[in-house]
Amino acid sequence: MEKWKASGHLETAELDELYWFLERKPHTETRENIYIMMMVSREPRQIVGHRVSTDKSSPTIQSMVDSAPEAKKYCTDGYFGYLDVVFPGKHIFNIHNKNDTFTVEGVNADLRHYIPTLARRSRCFPRKLENLQAVLNVFVRAYNRFGAQKARFRARRPHSLPPFSLIDFL
Repeated sequence: MEKWKASGHLETAELDELYWFLERKPHTETRENIYIMMMVSREPRQIVGHRVSTDKSSPTIQSMVDSAPEAKKYCTDGYFGYLDVVFPGKHIFNIHNKNDTFTVEGVNADLRHYIPTLARRSRCFPRKLENLQAVLNVFVRAYNRFGAQKARFRARRPHSLPPFSLIDFL
């Protein structure tokens, strides 16, 4: 069982959002029409909360924070919607760089890499919000299982052995 599930508390949680398109790429000024908001624990690297929404408003982010395990620190980037969210722990709002959100940025990159409809240059778009939510739910479960197995493997093995791979997971 993961440390945060056993205690119900995290040391550090990182939040970020990425955008994508539903049905077709719109011709609006910003050209996005769907947001995927992620909340990731830094150690162990797990997705502890996520939302798929047509907006990235503070109430949407607040609902994600409220449904996730509490953390001592919450790290966010420069999006001002995070300022209206009430965090149970200390909020670190970094508008200058992404030093405090490196883990969640890596998870966002994994999302775009492993889910073809989220690849930046893809021509395929999810047709329904429910489809994107279902794909994301499956990804989160698999990603967290793989991360937990990787952490257990590293705890049992010395650093001189080859690194953990998908073969060790299977």
